[in-house]
Amino acid sequence: MEIINHTMINLIIFVLAIYVGYHVVWNVTPALHTPLMAVTNAISAIVIVGAMLATTLTVGGAGKFFGTLAVMLAAVNVFGGFLVTRRMLEMFRKKESKKAIVKGGA
Repeated sequence: MEIINHTMINLIIFVLAIYVGYHVVWNVTPALHTPLMAVTNAISAIVIVGAMLATTLTVGGAGKFFGTLAVMLAAVNVFGGFLVTRRMLEMFRKKESKKAIVKGGA
């Protein structure tokens, strides 16, 4: 009989990661959202590589399913992060005046 249950330890780490992640994201000032998204995209890219390796090295069907699911979810996260970062960077771009738009279109 094991004294330490590894599943319980992993569950505790998972819950703590959710708690810390929630507080980190919601307490960030708006000026730091774009750099935070860039770091999140980099971490998600690392998760994709790890999920691909785990999927290919797994023997069982359930492991392959969850590995493939992890790759898909991380890819969606990276894609969405790039969209959000692009939208946030567009907010800081100077807007053209109406005269310049009319002049250029004629």
